Amino acid sequence: MSNRYFTLAEARALLPRVKQLMQVVQEARQEILRLRPEVWPMLRKASLNGGSREAGELLLYFQRLENGVKGIMNMGIVVKDVDEGIIDFLGKRNDQDVYLCWQHGEDDIRFWHDLNAGFAGRQPIDTHVS
Repeated sequence: MSNRYFTLAEARALLPRVKQLMQVVQEARQEILRLRPEVWPMLRKASLNGGSREAGELLLYFQRLENGVKGIMNMGIVVKDVDEGIIDFLGKRNDQDVYLCWQHGEDDIRFWHDLNAGFAGRQPIDTHVS
């Protein structure tokens, strides 16, 4: 889990860069799926833990995907799902830890969820989110 907390304003300020990086991730993912769909499950796991030997033939696309994911993670943001482009910013709601949730294709951060609720538990951002 990320140790960095984000206010909603801070998360929104980073969103343009996050969108750029996630676009790179999604384009690389699509190219990998087009060229070698049978390799994607292994690459998805490898993107979060530093790579694998089998990724060699798709190195260019894997590097783009990995650099995008790492770029997001290096900002203290949690990458939850590479396939769906879901990321979470650790934040606060009523002084409780929550995730401010964004998915690739959304124009803004409009949802939050409890740390254990996941994407299905998303709730609209309200005045209690700091």
